[in-house]
Amino acid sequence: MKLTQFLVAMTACIISFSSIAQWQWVDKDGRKVFSDRPPPSDVPDKNIINQPNSRLKTTGDAPVMTAVPALITSKPGEGIDKSLMEKKAQAEASEASKRKAEEERIARTKADNCTRALQAKAGVDSGTRLSRINEKGEREFYDEMARAVESQRIQSTIDANCR
Repeated sequence: MKLTQFLVAMTACIISFSSIAQWQWVDKDGRKVFSDRPPPSDVPDKNIINQPNSRLKTTGDAPVMTAVPALITSKPGEGIDKSLMEKKAQAEASEASKRKAEEERIARTKADNCTRALQAKAGVDSGTRLSRINEKGEREFYDEMARAVESQRIQSTIDANCR
């Protein structure tokens, strides 16, 4: 007799546990729907009464079901976290704007270097006397060899920055 009572109790427990793993929602006509699959995507979250992997939370005297996100979805694309996708898109947009700002800064620097190099080249090619201050603080005038070396250095700067 006790064995049959035990088996009946175990059967009742197993049946009740299997019913917990059911989806329950209210459809657009107001009818409760029970299924082992998630509701269609057109059913709003407020209409989902019960879903697998949910935890029971009590507020006052009425229990409220709080859902844990389902890991398995019925359709591809469901279960994608929209806020995560928005954050990812914002991060990509931010990274793109940073790259664009860096490219603009490099372009401005190159344009400035080009302008300076062209002015220096015009000064070297003008034939006026050029000088520089050495390590000792003395003024040294360029001879023809130093002028040619300076002209080549400025030309390489022009080649690198004026394209």
